[in-house]
Amino acid sequence: MPHKWTGLAVDLGASSGRVMSGHFDGSKLEIAELHRFENEPVQLPQTLHWDVLRLYRDIKLGIRKGAVAARDNGTTLSSMGIDSWAIDFGLLDKSGNLLGNPVHYRDHRTDDMMEKVFGIIPKKDIFGITGIQFLQFNTIFQLAAMRMADSPLLPIADAFLLMPDLLAFFLTGVKANEFTNATTTQMLDAVSGEWSSALIEKLKLPRHIFREVVQPGKILAKLSPAVGEELGAPGLPLVAVATHDTGSAVAGTPARSERFAYLSCGTWSLLGTEVKAPVLNAKALELNFTNEGGINGTYRLLKNIMGLWLLQETRTEWQRQGKNVSWHEITALTAQAPAFRSFIDPDDNRFFSTGDMPKRVREFCKETGQEVPENDAALLRCITESLAFKYRWVLTRLEELCGAKMAELHMVGGGIQNTLLCRWTAAACGRPVLAGPAEATALGNISAQLLALGEVASLAQSRELIAKSFAPALYEPQDTRAWDDAYGRFEKVLK
Repeated sequence: MPHKWTGLAVDLGASSGRVMSGHFDGSKLEIAELHRFENEPVQLPQTLHWDVLRLYRDIKLGIRKGAVAARDNGTTLSSMGIDSWAIDFGLLDKSGNLLGNPVHYRDHRTDDMMEKVFGIIPKKDIFGITGIQFLQFNTIFQLAAMRMADSPLLPIADAFLLMPDLLAFFLTGVKANEFTNATTTQMLDAVSGEWSSALIEKLKLPRHIFREVVQPGKILAKLSPAVGEELGAPGLPLVAVATHDTGSAVAGTPARSERFAYLSCGTWSLLGTEVKAPVLNAKALELNFTNEGGINGTYRLLKNIMGLWLLQETRTEWQRQGKNVSWHEITALTAQAPAFRSFIDPDDNRFFSTGDMPKRVREFCKETGQEVPENDAALLRCITESLAFKYRWVLTRLEELCGAKMAELHMVGGGIQNTLLCRWTAAACGRPVLAGPAEATALGNISAQLLALGEVASLAQSRELIAKSFAPALYEPQDTRAWDDAYGRFEKVLK
């Protein structure tokens, strides 16, 4: 059957990006990778930046490849969408010029910034307005850092655009803020869905730079005539998908019921559930959970966990030392080490920045009176088991907030390729893990496009379509008694 719809999903992660093609024949979805590229930050003497112009160049290459492939198949592109990591942003002047390269969220400018902001606005007041988890790199603290440093950029800025908003502007010329990513800034009112005037005024930020908040699942604009002609895709609609990659990943989760838990597993791990209204009570604040906007009027009640960054940065450090270890070898090494010897808190602040991750893991174990991992295998096992246990810790508290037990955990994203982590997560959490699809983020991006163009009628229908097209793998919990016995020791290392 010929394709009824062909579109492009631009999916940008914190370490790499790709442009995917999606095809829908009326009953089944297919996706294929058109163009993959690195997303490496650039360290200047004082600041860590994103290389946004290189990202834009690669996105254009991917669109051009998609347009050529569509023509070769006797069809045309129907739409495209962009999703990326959250929080980071660019500023434009009145002429649409970019005011400096966007700063990376791992830059040190927000060190100690949370307490400074709390001196202006109490922590509970910020949570009561936004419902967002407190993380030192949140946009609110980045903007406050600029203001307190008397940045010359804020007075001349005309538009504040998060990363996918900025890239959409480059392609279309339209300045707007998409809802799911805007919620992560900790600047959006969780009840009204609009920018919080109270926070903007108290932090003395220019109100006019914050643009219209656009809901996902709507056509934002078409490629500008010049860009459309350059890329061979004139008039291509750009859909406001769930531009926060976690929002797209959850939209692409093939859940079988409304009550489900998900774990989006990549550089960051994000564990939560979908709710119809933000949870703003004192318990959510105490547990530092977050309420991020979703698609079709939903919210994502979740908690950020450091995630595979710990393994990625460990591998990077080994490469710096001249030791090249593949991901397959990492999994094999992890399985060789004895179980439950030592644990870390994956979210300890020392693990946040780039640097010698193996050294930091060993220091944590020594400081907490545990056996120090002596070799690579023991170190990898320590990290991986600790992640599985932290997932259990967060899932338990999610259930406390919701007042209901989650029967199963949907695990999506590139992290599901680590089959040990999937299996150990099932064992640690004591419930089945449905792993897949790995490309949930791209599929959620595509789902929003199908909704915007009327190809599917609802989010539930698109999830049924994804489940039909990409069957998840099932991991049943095994050896749970041993994991239960070790969990108490893990809890003791948490601060």
